[in-house]
Amino acid sequence: MSASVAVYRSIYTEDRFKQAYGSDENASGSLRLREKLAGRCRCSKRACLHLLRERVPIFSWLPRYKLKKWILGDTIAGLTVGILHIPQGMAFALLTSVAPIFGLYTSFFPVVLYMFFGTGRHVSTGTFAVVSLMTGSVVEQLVPSPLEMNSSSSEASDFEAQRIGVASAIALLSGIIMLCMFALQLGFLSTYLSEPIVKAFTSAAAFHVTISQLQSMLGLRLPRHTGTFSLFKTLASVMENLPHTNTAELLISLVCLAVLVPVKELNMRFRKRLRTPIPVEILTVIIATGVAYACSLDSTYNIEIVGHIPAGFPRPQLPAFHMFPAIAGDTIAITFVGYAVSVSLAMIYADKHGYSIHPNQELLAHGISNTVSSFFTCFPSSATLATTNILESAGGYTQLSGLFTSLVVLIVLLLIGPLFYFLPKAVLACINVTSLRQMFLQFQDLPDLWRISKIDFMVWLVTWLSVVILNVDLGLAIGVVFSMMTVICRTQRAGCSVLGRASNTEIYRPLENHNKCYEVPGVKILTYNGPIYYGNRSFFREEMIRLLGLTPEKIRRREKAMKALEKRERETTVSTVERGIANTSFSSENEFFKSETSESYDQAVLIDCSSVIFVDVAGARLLTQMCTECQKVGVHVYLANCNESVLKILTSSGLMKYMNPQHIFVTVHDAVVYIQQQKEKPSENTTTVWV
Repeated sequence: MSASVAVYRSIYTEDRFKQAYGSDENASGSLRLREKLAGRCRCSKRACLHLLRERVPIFSWLPRYKLKKWILGDTIAGLTVGILHIPQGMAFALLTSVAPIFGLYTSFFPVVLYMFFGTGRHVSTGTFAVVSLMTGSVVEQLVPSPLEMNSSSSEASDFEAQRIGVASAIALLSGIIMLCMFALQLGFLSTYLSEPIVKAFTSAAAFHVTISQLQSMLGLRLPRHTGTFSLFKTLASVMENLPHTNTAELLISLVCLAVLVPVKELNMRFRKRLRTPIPVEILTVIIATGVAYACSLDSTYNIEIVGHIPAGFPRPQLPAFHMFPAIAGDTIAITFVGYAVSVSLAMIYADKHGYSIHPNQELLAHGISNTVSSFFTCFPSSATLATTNILESAGGYTQLSGLFTSLVVLIVLLLIGPLFYFLPKAVLACINVTSLRQMFLQFQDLPDLWRISKIDFMVWLVTWLSVVILNVDLGLAIGVVFSMMTVICRTQRAGCSVLGRASNTEIYRPLENHNKCYEVPGVKILTYNGPIYYGNRSFFREEMIRLLGLTPEKIRRREKAMKALEKRERETTVSTVERGIANTSFSSENEFFKSETSESYDQAVLIDCSSVIFVDVAGARLLTQMCTECQKVGVHVYLANCNESVLKILTSSGLMKYMNPQHIFVTVHDAVVYIQQQKEKPSENTTTVWV
């Protein structure tokens, strides 16, 4: 069934449309400003309660909590994640180059704080492998580990205190940066870490984590390499020291991998059938600790164990403030990575479950979490991939699941922690490696990424190679810069096309893709699919010259010929009225174009600005220059579909001095009909469109 639409209306220029349907900018603008200022400055009980619910979301969702429906899911999910936090917290502490107990602290305080301030209902915060790896690199640079040190001496205690002081300082500075970003409402900055960058970065960082754990899995006592090419330096060092492998620790690692990998695979395969995943990590930790204690593996086979884990809460202490200048650059990178991953995870599950998160509030939540936790000897935290996935699949509904997660960790801190004294570090290294499964599986996205967007594929590849070959921080910076360069290059080389009209419609499409559309006689309709700014003004000019055929040489030649023709007409014309001159000029120009050149030139150029999202000063000046050049050879320039910001800049730049304001139209079809009527019936001002 076909339908037709008939539209009868006047031709609208921008000025005429604004007079008919626009509003007074100054009045509405001042009114909106007054309303905003009044809203900000209003102080009432209702406004205070609204601000409290907005900044402390627990006061918003807790009163509406559906106890009977949600409590069971939140309890099971929270306990499951809490059990997983214990081995992962201790394992990721090794990545951070601090004692395992600090990983447990970091698995407790940020979880409690995020429950109060976070907006992600299915987000699990705590230790994250990539953030821990980046933090550990800074710690190793500033407090390198000596090859020989008595673990029971006071020197070892001072050494651990220095390391956690640096890690806590990174957490504090990261929190302060996030709070400053929140105050400036800079939550949008996380968008600069696009999805290909985040996936490539985390996947490449997984390789760094795996290689860094080889020495613990093999029982080698080697210094940790940092800086550029650290992955290859570590790998070379491990290969060189393979003859010194501790057979007992290698055997422990192989057994742990043989247990962890298949069980985690079963958890993934049957996650829809299992009410909760099998807690293989904590079971492995308990069994390994029992075996190491029963067989005295530390003294008999010289395996490296976790050692003393103090029971109770940590005493508040100040981080190493004097380290701020040395850690500032690395902390910025850690902050952006942690925040980008956290917001990305929160958005994924918010979209899946039909609610919204607030990026700026997430800045506040993670900023407070890192700032407060740093005073309790915690290193930087963020949302984590593995535990967030488990929290959602285990049936969590709200942030209240964090309460049960923190209770599990609290019990371990107060009562059970010292029992892990004999836990082999090789087991924690295996937990680290197997927790990276999701990151390694991101390679599966590459074929689809190649099919969808070659440019995004290149961004992924460049980021991944940079992180693997160089290091985590520098690789991330290269990935971001390369991604931004691709955006700039795409705006610099935006396509410029000639539009044709579909018969008996007001629809105009590029002729290169629609061969049944026809070019309107006497009018060259052009469209540019990008902004016009200093970076692409030369390309835009070249494209316009190519499509119009108006090179500088031809413009000069035609301008001289037109001046000569006008001079002859003045000499032969005795007296004319103004309207007669215009008509004579119009017909003379047509004869001139036919006689002077073998090419046929259009008498009007119409630029469709619907895809021009912004214009800067350089772009506005270029349009003014092109307008004057076209006028020199008798070609009139028209604009259509200009958005408000583009029109404002063009007007402010003085384009209207060289262009008739009545030549700026609301739509392309309005302009085309106007141009045709000027040739045929200048008094006509109504257009009829049949679709």
